[in-house]
Amino acid sequence: MSTEGDHKAPVLALDGPSGSGKGTVGQLCAHKLGWHYLDSGAIYRSLAWAANEVAIEPDDVAGLVDMADELELVCHVRLNDVADIEINGDIVTQQLRTEETGEMASLIAPIPEVRAALLKLQRRARKAPGLVADGRDMGTVVFPDAAFKVFLTASAEIRAKRRFEQLKSKGLDVNLARLLESIQARDVRDSSRSASPLKAADDALILDTSDLTIDEVVARILGHVKQR
Repeated sequence: MSTEGDHKAPVLALDGPSGSGKGTVGQLCAHKLGWHYLDSGAIYRSLAWAANEVAIEPDDVAGLVDMADELELVCHVRLNDVADIEINGDIVTQQLRTEETGEMASLIAPIPEVRAALLKLQRRARKAPGLVADGRDMGTVVFPDAAFKVFLTASAEIRAKRRFEQLKSKGLDVNLARLLESIQARDVRDSSRSASPLKAADDALILDTSDLTIDEVVARILGHVKQR
């Protein structure tokens, strides 16, 4: 199995903090460009779910690495929703959201050998005609040679409001103040962590989406791609 994907395939790397709209924007860009899409946020949960399915323990590092090396992961664009995640031929989007999968993901995420194996998994997604990859370190760590790098940002207040409206539309009971507190805490964690801290690549286009609609953000990014 190839470990690095297609080096010649162009990559649009979308990074940014939680709630900046990366997932929605990334899927729309992939759809309009006709490129593959990678939701990097699903990577650790995908391995966690697969490991739980065959009872691999979180301290079985060799077993986790072997599984990551064999994992076939595809992200299917779903406009106006989260991407569908396919693992080894099965759609497991809902299974990845369970508390059990989340707990396993949090246990395996800090393991250096697992992180290295999942870095290879992400790079395998690089295929012709191109890849749109969204996350927090796509342009700095995973695809540092990406032809196009965009860092999406917005104020914590705006991001909390967006998340609030998104969850309310799904009928969930949410508290705006608590959401804002959670986003601010996550910003601190993501930007101060030692491994792959959240930061814009030196050559990234930094786009503040606070006062832009989703369509305006997508248009600016596609304009940047075409211009380059």
